[in-house]
Amino acid sequence: MNLLTPRNAQLICGVAAALCTSGAAAQTRVWDFQAFLDDARIGYHRFTLTDQGDVRELKSETRFEVKVLFITAYRYTHNAVERWRGDCLDSLRASTDDNGEKFMVDAVIEGDRLTVNTGKSRADFAGCVMSFAYWNPQMLYQRQLLNAQTGKLDPTRIVDLGNETIAVRGALVAAKRYRITGTKNPIDLWYSPSDEWLALESKLAGGRRLRYALK
Repeated sequence: MNLLTPRNAQLICGVAAALCTSGAAAQTRVWDFQAFLDDARIGYHRFTLTDQGDVRELKSETRFEVKVLFITAYRYTHNAVERWRGDCLDSLRASTDDNGEKFMVDAVIEGDRLTVNTGKSRADFAGCVMSFAYWNPQMLYQRQLLNAQTGKLDPTRIVDLGNETIAVRGALVAAKRYRITGTKNPIDLWYSPSDEWLALESKLAGGRRLRYALK
């Protein structure tokens, strides 16, 4: 049985493909997620945020490997470093290997615009630009987000789905649920009452499910 269709591979990478200058001591936070396709573990997505005053650096590392009958049918890796000033991207460098197809995104503020270079195209975006920074609840108020794999601004609509109780690290916790639409497939996110990111889930083609669970 074919567990991974080409469209599902594309959708998995699209989801994954959404995350110091002052004298104060830097603070570091880590979101370390196991990634599952349905109930099968396929890898991880780790976010490390270094926060020092108005300047923040976010490092993101993704590794997915899907096997069919013990043979690797699909591999995906993504690495990104983002620098933020407040809630606006100051720079981004990302590299992606989507089962052999390679992508590069290099973005930096030039004047009052974010210049994005993919090696194949170049674009300038005005105003405060955010990526799919699931760790930052301010992302929930945006109408477009920078895709760190393609370098494009994706139009988005984000809906509040209300309160739920979910399992996190083996314990039941209260959570607020949101849904991002406008992307190739909807992405559901859960946050604690204090706006800490807790979980992610996305429905793929054929009814498959990609989900992130905190270690």
